[in-house]
Amino acid sequence: LAAGAGMTSAKAHPYLVSFIRVGLVQQDSITGQYELGPFALQMGLVSLQRLDPVRIAMPEIAKLQSEIGHTLGIAVLGSHGPTMIHMTEASYPVHVNMRKGTVMSMLHTATGLVFAAWLPPKVSEHYIAREEGDTAVIASVPPPRKASRANIEAQLADIRVHGMARALGNPLPGVDALSVPVFDNTGNIVLALTSLGPTGLFDVSWDGAIARPLLACAHEISRKLGYRA
Repeated sequence: LAAGAGMTSAKAHPYLVSFIRVGLVQQDSITGQYELGPFALQMGLVSLQRLDPVRIAMPEIAKLQSEIGHTLGIAVLGSHGPTMIHMTEASYPVHVNMRKGTVMSMLHTATGLVFAAWLPPKVSEHYIAREEGDTAVIASVPPPRKASRANIEAQLADIRVHGMARALGNPLPGVDALSVPVFDNTGNIVLALTSLGPTGLFDVSWDGAIARPLLACAHEISRKLGYRA
């Protein structure tokens, strides 16, 4: 410890004793090694609880938009379902009938599928069930046939494998989208980052020029929120 702090042992010892007394450091009775004490852990938890996912995401989204040039959105889970709370427009004109406050379908949009894949199953099922007939929710045009539970589970499992969801011309014909999850320090999904653009101009490949930086951005925001995969 003294060497790591750049101090002599005699100088480091009083500091260590003081840190132990206030609970910043504790010594393992078996190994003799030092680790964070209860007070340090408490301070860390308080700090994590004060983190605002949206505030942390905004500068990262700005950097990402300048890199990929496509429309980007941030969604949270609202009372009706996944809800867009921020949109950064593309550098080119694109007709997208989506703005702040838009509620996305759980199963028929990339944004909704991300939440469906990573929310606890009971929560996901609740939002899927309640959106049927809810006029506040953007769905497909025309409405799709109802998928079986097995098909839904297979789709969500595939999304988890890729770490993201994509939608091809759905719910907006001619517009494709990719969406990725952001996690907090407890491993819960707190945001979805979604990028979209015109079919043919928007790279929807799982490991393409949009997917890679989008996923990297989500990982960086999650890291700043205390998430460790």
